Amino acid sequence: MIETDFLAAPFPAPAEPAPDADLSGPERFQNRELSWLAFNWRVLEEAENPNVPLLERLRFVSISAANLDEFYTVRVAGLRELALSGNATPALDGLTPTQQLQLIDADARRLMDCQQNILSGLKAEMAEAGIYLLTPDDLTAADKTYLSKQFLKEVFPVLSPLAIDPAHPFPFIPSSGYSLAVELQRISDKSTLRALIPIPHQIERFVHLPAPEGQFRILPLEEMLLLHVITLYPHYKVKGHCTFRILRDSDLEVEDEAEDLVREFEVALKRRRRGEVVRLNISANAPAGLRKLIMQELPVTDEETVETEGLIGVADLSELVLKDRPDLLWPTYTPRVPERVQDHEGDMFAAIRQKDMLLHHPYETFDLVVRFVKQAAADPDVVAIKQTLYRTHNESPIVDALCEAAEAGKQVTALVELKARFDEAANIRQSRKLERAGVHVVYGFIHFKTHAKLSAVIRRERDGMMTYSHFGTGNYHHITARIYTDLSFFTCDAALGRDMTRLFNYLSGYADPEGLENLSVSPRTLKQTLIDLMEVEAQNAEAGKPAVIWAKMNSLIEADVIDKLYEVSQRGVKVSLVIRGICGLRPGIKGLSENIRVKSIVGRFLEHSRIVCFGNGHEIPSKQARVFISSADWMGRNLNRRVETLVECKNATVKAQIIRQIMAANMADTAQSWILQSDGTYLRPIDLTDDGAFSCHRFFMENPSLSGRGTAAAVAVPDLSHSNENVTRGD
Repeated sequence: MIETDFLAAPFPAPAEPAPDADLSGPERFQNRELSWLAFNWRVLEEAENPNVPLLERLRFVSISAANLDEFYTVRVAGLRELALSGNATPALDGLTPTQQLQLIDADARRLMDCQQNILSGLKAEMAEAGIYLLTPDDLTAADKTYLSKQFLKEVFPVLSPLAIDPAHPFPFIPSSGYSLAVELQRISDKSTLRALIPIPHQIERFVHLPAPEGQFRILPLEEMLLLHVITLYPHYKVKGHCTFRILRDSDLEVEDEAEDLVREFEVALKRRRRGEVVRLNISANAPAGLRKLIMQELPVTDEETVETEGLIGVADLSELVLKDRPDLLWPTYTPRVPERVQDHEGDMFAAIRQKDMLLHHPYETFDLVVRFVKQAAADPDVVAIKQTLYRTHNESPIVDALCEAAEAGKQVTALVELKARFDEAANIRQSRKLERAGVHVVYGFIHFKTHAKLSAVIRRERDGMMTYSHFGTGNYHHITARIYTDLSFFTCDAALGRDMTRLFNYLSGYADPEGLENLSVSPRTLKQTLIDLMEVEAQNAEAGKPAVIWAKMNSLIEADVIDKLYEVSQRGVKVSLVIRGICGLRPGIKGLSENIRVKSIVGRFLEHSRIVCFGNGHEIPSKQARVFISSADWMGRNLNRRVETLVECKNATVKAQIIRQIMAANMADTAQSWILQSDGTYLRPIDLTDDGAFSCHRFFMENPSLSGRGTAAAVAVPDLSHSNENVTRGD
């Protein structure tokens, strides 16, 4: 029996390697792209979980489709470019770009077929709940009259039908562009016409028809258009039609020596829009002539074309997650405000001065991070604010607060990362807004991204200047903070304040951050720090002491780190990993990784925090353990080509919160956990009808965090650590 409770269960018996396996070669790694697809299968599997509300299951189908779209526009696009150039350089696992593309194509097609099958079942369940996804055959005469009025009022003015003939060349279609293609015959002389009707993304994909109260009757927009083609072409009749959607290469190339980085990115974004097509989804049974024309004009090959039986553009199903049916959604969850902040009447600086504080989002409100910056902007004793911005939002309260601070005369520095994939345009807009307010805006480094999540407030106090520091594992994005699990660490520790200052000087002025006291930074020291800490655990094991590593992150693919994990596991270190997404490590193989186990947690919230705990000569949990949070996954890009941070949490209560609550609950989870096997497959051994399964997400929703407790905390927080060591509010 495979155990998902890493907290209680012993390490499983290792698997014997294949007789001809070379565990010193590429076979010791899993393929990155196939591991990502395995993650997306886990996302899709939640759409079949009976414990998930119906419309949330529909959301999981939509998420899996949106994930796959991005995967194609970035990862598959890159592999395709390598293959077309003749590059046969193998990945870590030994597969060439061409071999990877073949395996990806086969697995992705199976995934897309599964999406359609699951959607078919969900449509039946939705109908039972009074939500009907209609076809033209389901429409009444009254429906058609209503649709005709809606078409003329809301849709017709926006459409631009485009003839395709020698005088009208095939139009440009942007990435994610969805179109209806028709073959028409003129009634008068039987002449033919081919035309495209691009479906504007400004119009909602699904049309709501009149329905009894509490019910919803919904028709896909493309079906509405088909009913009204004769309105666009009144003297023709439809002989054939199909719908299709394309994805383009969306990776960015920026000149290394760009004199104006903002302008260069604005140009690059326009180039992205015109990237080559990497996938065509076209409706099955499309007229042969239309299909051939579309493929030639884009152009795409058979390998890049996917015929779809069912709905094209599955990601658009997110529109059908109806807020008006709360009975079919997750129960509303209101994030907590920690008691300590309430004790200080919302004064973030007073709460932080009392002792270090760790917020666990989304269970504890991200509004306190916003309040931290807003309070600094309004506080006359604050003289300076420094902030990194990786992903923002068009209506970012953090950006607004920084603007207010600058306009109030404070010195404000914002590092805006222009290379945040798919958020480049939003970040450019925000940088312009910040500059207009008087903020010193810098863009970091050309050659690598600044991914660290940092905020510093310098405040004049009785004993001199004090730096209040915020280190985060997630972005300063108030929308994603509602569903991403992340950590916000607040401290006024003087050493960390000095480290923060050195790091911002590095980001804004390229001043080497020498003499960092408690902070490790990639690409300079972070990876080596991790390797050195792993080595200490191995030496403890060889000395007969307990040797344990617990780590949690989104992805693990960096070869040097994986090899070090293999090495220390062979030397006796017990390694338990919670890796949500990509994992290039092969656990549980005799002679390689028998002391390593890996699980993935996928559920209501997106696991995003990066944490690593080292036993330091003791079992975990222990007061002597060393505990770190980070902005970095263990990937080559994070450790070698990005500015990232690894900060040690030394406060006893913060450490206890991370080990005994956050990590212990992740280790103990059985409700949302999949176990990685040595062959790269994932198993979910739990019976989903078992109401007694432990969910870490439910635990966090129901229990307050240790470091946020205040004077009102009369009842101890449940301790999952299976340890008799007392947990106190300590300093």
